[in-house]
Amino acid sequence: MGIEVGGLLGLIILIADIWAIVNVVSSGVPAINKVLWILIILLLPVIGLIIWLLAGPKSARV
Repeated sequence: MGIEVGGLLGLIILIADIWAIVNVVSSGVPAINKVLWILIILLLPVIGLIIWLLAGPKSARV
């Protein structure tokens, strides 16, 4: 009846991806760059998040 480890990990990744997408949308980069970053994050949830953390717009991060 407890939460599985995989389910908890998936929830953490989902929350991190939503946080990244909100930061992309609120950044000052052009719209096409926003769309590309969001697509990368959505299509590759874990790898896309890591790539965004390393190469994404620096001004959007808190």
